[in-house]
Amino acid sequence: MPIQEADYIWKNGKMIPWAEATTHVMTHALLYGTCAFEGIRAYETPKGTCIFRNDAHIKRLFYSARIYGFPIAYTEEQVMEACREAVRGNKLTSAYIRVNAYLGYGELSPSANPDPELDVIAFPFGRYLGAEGIEQGIDVCVSSWRRAAQGTTPSGAKLAGNYLSSRLITMEAKRNGCVEGIGLSHEGTVSEGAGENLFVVQDGRIITAPLAASILNGITRDSVMTIARELGYEITEQAIPRELLYGADELFFTGTAAEVTPVKSVDGIPVGTGEKPVTKSIQDVFFGLFDGRTEDKWGWLDPVG
Repeated sequence: MPIQEADYIWKNGKMIPWAEATTHVMTHALLYGTCAFEGIRAYETPKGTCIFRNDAHIKRLFYSARIYGFPIAYTEEQVMEACREAVRGNKLTSAYIRVNAYLGYGELSPSANPDPELDVIAFPFGRYLGAEGIEQGIDVCVSSWRRAAQGTTPSGAKLAGNYLSSRLITMEAKRNGCVEGIGLSHEGTVSEGAGENLFVVQDGRIITAPLAASILNGITRDSVMTIARELGYEITEQAIPRELLYGADELFFTGTAAEVTPVKSVDGIPVGTGEKPVTKSIQDVFFGLFDGRTEDKWGWLDPVG
């Protein structure tokens, strides 16, 4: 999806013109992938523009950076406010917010500790997996590429380098005429999509892979699990054999970019009968948070102000 430029970017404590937010080619994050990041959405709601689960995203940002041993020179609240400021400063009513916390310029070594930097970018953003995908579902395929095994790189940390795996999975999917791909774990069980968590619906029960299956502990994943339980569905976290994808009644992806997107086929095999009652009920509550149909009883909407 092409980037739609906004006017300003919050960079190291200041709002500066978009074109001036540059980084040196010898920045540590470019050389070694040392960039913890978050993708966050701001929605236009009846109560004004609100950032969805701003606090949870920024908490995970600090968690990811801590695992890789580099500091963030701001508090969690300061970064949350920077997200609000980036949306306000660009006069956006809805936006995708990208927060990058990374090691900057100064030393040449994977273990080096140059000064940390922080960028917050807010810009207009549409449906990541296509406008029709939210309603009709998308075609996906299982990739030949496996997710990194436990004990190699931490899948629970949201680091730029982890998304090289996502690139391989998505490129293969598109070569096969699909919108997105699904990666398997090192053991051969289902892990997740290239940039999305995956849910399986079978006989009214919802199943998703556990954290040990090399998945990211997604914020939207957590939100959907909360919503599903509120609706009375049983949620099980368990190892998912590949063949369960072909016998599922429904499948859907979740993620900040993907939101809640149904899957209509896997490897050319249609999912169930094409009906999506469970997915639709979750979508109604999820999107209802932003149009006023759903009460925000969980305190997930953070007003931009």
